[in-house]
Amino acid sequence: MRKRLVSTKSYEKVTVEERKVTGTHPIIVLVGIFGTSFVLALSGALMPGPVLTVTITESSRRGFWAGPLIIVGHGILELCLVILLLLGLGPYLRKDVVFGIIALSGALILIWMAVGMFRSIPSLTLELDQKAPAGAHPVLSGILMSLANPYWLIWWATIGLGYIVYAMKFGAVGVITFFSGHILADFAWYSAVSLAVSRGRGFMKDKTYKGVVAVCASGLIVFSLWFGFIGIQKLASAMAS
Repeated sequence: MRKRLVSTKSYEKVTVEERKVTGTHPIIVLVGIFGTSFVLALSGALMPGPVLTVTITESSRRGFWAGPLIIVGHGILELCLVILLLLGLGPYLRKDVVFGIIALSGALILIWMAVGMFRSIPSLTLELDQKAPAGAHPVLSGILMSLANPYWLIWWATIGLGYIVYAMKFGAVGVITFFSGHILADFAWYSAVSLAVSRGRGFMKDKTYKGVVAVCASGLIVFSLWFGFIGIQKLASAMAS
């Protein structure tokens, strides 16, 4: 399979075979891969989670570009994970002990982020934040919040891996098409969220801003407790088996 990722001849052979079997032109199939990847990723992005919570917080603090930069970090991590899945990492990520360790580590990261947000609340003002942004860089936040969510890894080890295996029939073109649809959905949604939040800053008072940050920090605490609970369950299950 790996040879197809770099072989043009292999891609041409596969696309011809695909057309014989399905009666559909390979370009149409690739468009379908892109479209379904986009819709599936968008449906996941719409669900509340650590990345969305931090996007709201950082957009109110730094402005519109916080959202796209967070997804740059998220995308860098996803690209690395796709490469690892192509190398055979998928089955290991589905093990209970791995899930448990990732979940507990993620819980600690979320608590650390939430504590930092709570500690910054007394000194927060919109005017000062525009001049001297505080906290982790949005790209780093995107990486940390993705790593903190064990369900993100499981999604890639199951649904994402299935898409990759199918896309590999079209070589590098197929994998790139799949990943492009996926990451563009993330950029579209989180950029829209970031734009809405940053535009609202002009109508937001410092008290409201502090309230938004407090709510987001509380959300991270809730996620951390949930991930910690699930992590303990998975580790207990792994130890019992």
